[in-house]
Amino acid sequence: MKEPRWKEAEFEEIEYKPTSIKELLVEMKNISELMVYLAYSAILFNNSDIAEEVRYLEVHIEKLNYQMRIMAMLAARTKEDAEKLSGILQMAEAAKMISGAAGDIVKLLSVKLKHPLLPRLLKESDEMIRKMVVEGESPAVGRSLPELHVASETGVRIVALRRGKRWMYNPKNITLEKGDVAIGVGPEEGLEHLDKFLKGKIRVLE
Repeated sequence: MKEPRWKEAEFEEIEYKPTSIKELLVEMKNISELMVYLAYSAILFNNSDIAEEVRYLEVHIEKLNYQMRIMAMLAARTKEDAEKLSGILQMAEAAKMISGAAGDIVKLLSVKLKHPLLPRLLKESDEMIRKMVVEGESPAVGRSLPELHVASETGVRIVALRRGKRWMYNPKNITLEKGDVAIGVGPEEGLEHLDKFLKGKIRVLE
């Protein structure tokens, strides 16, 4: 049985990539924010695919936090530098704590919870969340979301797009490529229709 993607990521060697501390902080903030949203959605809709993305992002945050510590040590030359960087490291640690909490939330999927509130919430919910993969045969390849009129045709919002190991948030003008993973939020019927389109099972998104 193949290991989950997040499990494989735990054993990948961490590569140090010089970048700005600001860029790292912004990425950590965006990821931790997305994780909270995905974690609650995974529990509410009992979605193991979304839960796996949360676990993967938790590992990714750990690696970003490690990079942040290295950069801070390399940048600190004086006591004043160290004092300034300590505040930044605290923010990074806070993002890591948020990601850890989101990871704990999705672990509840392994517990057989029976609560009368959940079925009612699911029944009354107007929106669902779904992970969809762009296949090579899809007409979406080489086109952007606005060009495809995804929101107006299906009622689905693409809140994030993963390309390889890179996450893009609110990917409005990103040209879709084969293998892209889209996180969509919207009505169940619209998500089903978009998923078929991204897989190339239907040719027109209308």
